[in-house]
Amino acid sequence: MVASTSLNVVPDDPTAYKTREYWEERYQNEDSGTTFDWFKTYDELKPLFDNHIRDKNAKILILGCGNSTLGEDMYKDGYRNITNIDYSKTVIDNMKERCGDTPGMTWLEMDIRDLKFEDRSFDIVIDKGTMDAILCNRGDVWEPSEELINEVKQEVDEVVRVLKVGGAFLYITFGQPHFRRRHLERDCWEVKITTMGEAFHYFFYSMVKQQ
Repeated sequence: MVASTSLNVVPDDPTAYKTREYWEERYQNEDSGTTFDWFKTYDELKPLFDNHIRDKNAKILILGCGNSTLGEDMYKDGYRNITNIDYSKTVIDNMKERCGDTPGMTWLEMDIRDLKFEDRSFDIVIDKGTMDAILCNRGDVWEPSEELINEVKQEVDEVVRVLKVGGAFLYITFGQPHFRRRHLERDCWEVKITTMGEAFHYFFYSMVKQQ
């Protein structure tokens, strides 16, 4: 994780990361200018993004944006059609204010498991740690509950629906392939994995929709 001027708020129960209430309370107690980036910064991810996003005018959706600088950093790098969503109203309001001088950037309160977009609306969908929040659970990581499987399935199914044919889903996580691949596999794409880091590994999953 990479933090910048952020409160180090770690809940006693990791399943709190799955709840809207936790994030609302956290963002309400943070200064509106606070930033926090899970896992990797844009500069670290840029070489991988450049391989998958060839057009700076691509229509991009960032899932669970929080107060990460990812969207802003991509904007500074020339991307101009970015939609950021989060189900915390507080953080969306804060980000709208913080990024008021970035025409082409949109901030919407929305649940990633119920996207309010038309089919095949986006060229690129990015998840940087958001699925990991859903997967926070006290159960057996090798045998996740049906409820947990269904929650993640809702997210991935929605990504498939809103992606254009030829579009890519880019997912950044510390989740190892034997825990994550099962949730990502679909008939419409192949799951490709790039490992980042040395002592502690992060994983970049890329999936291009073929049909």
